[in-house]
Amino acid sequence: MKFREVVSRVTGLSVPIFGAQWNPPEAECVVARRVLAFLEDRRVLFVPSEMEVPRHCVESVLRIREFLTAELGKLDAEKELPLSLRAMRAACRKFLATVETDDRHVIQFGAHQGHYASWIFNGAVGELRGVFGVHIARLAASHGLDIEGELASILPAPADER
Repeated sequence: MKFREVVSRVTGLSVPIFGAQWNPPEAECVVARRVLAFLEDRRVLFVPSEMEVPRHCVESVLRIREFLTAELGKLDAEKELPLSLRAMRAACRKFLATVETDDRHVIQFGAHQGHYASWIFNGAVGELRGVFGVHIARLAASHGLDIEGELASILPAPADER
């Protein structure tokens, strides 16, 4: 998705828009680009949840959380980008708390679609995607970056579709 489309979906957020009045620091742009590139390859964020294996999703979310933590260590804590990365990391922790038991064993989500445990898993995936969608939109809009491929499917709907 192109930058202009992303900006059109970011409404009501107080983020500076990339332009002549504000240029994000180079280090932040590099980190933002690296974060987007990493997330574009995380299926848990966009593949229909009924096609996912819960154990694989947990492993992917663990990798996302570790990656975000490493990137946070490279940033000034008072800027907007770290706030979004922290929010995404918190969403990872919440997802893991919802679908995981001790020792990284995933809750058994029932062999049949419609089993109550699959509702828990699907709800946790949906909530994770919702949080990530908002923060990915903010990140892309504030740094003038495009969002490639299927990752754009989790962005908030444009204002005229709400």
